[in-house]
Amino acid sequence: MFEYPLLMMFPVAMAFAGAMDLFTMTIPNRVSLGLIAAFAISALMVGMPLLTIANHVSAGLLFLGIGVFMFWMRWLGGGDAKLLAAAALWLGFGSMMPYLVMVTLFGGVLAIVLLTYRSIIPPVWIMGQEWAMRLHDRNGGIPYGIALAGAALWIYPSTPWFAAFAG
Repeated sequence: MFEYPLLMMFPVAMAFAGAMDLFTMTIPNRVSLGLIAAFAISALMVGMPLLTIANHVSAGLLFLGIGVFMFWMRWLGGGDAKLLAAAALWLGFGSMMPYLVMVTLFGGVLAIVLLTYRSIIPPVWIMGQEWAMRLHDRNGGIPYGIALAGAALWIYPSTPWFAAFAG
């Protein structure tokens, strides 16, 4: 019975982060911190071996370092960097390559969609929406949390977590 909320914790948090990035261009710290706490609780509840936990924590720390570097280079926002690290913690090294491939694909599609959107005059009905106009700004960033979240939702059903919780 307790497995179902844990099963849904990662995808719900990732979807929330992607939606927040779309509408506000920010990903709250509480999302990444919540994912870290949920990982710890979930790992204990499923009886994850210590070596596997170490693998996941190592992946999270490695990708936190990569995310910080990308933030420093202004390639990625701070919330995106923290969300990437939290996703790596959940996915571990075993699922990171497919995740990164999907992040790249989703990110490319997102960039093309935004470039197209920024090259047209938005419809009248959307001009009053602050978030839509922020996305339309040619000098604005890309809410990459959408790509991080989309890839996580795509990959999650094939992870050992899903198999352990779903039975």
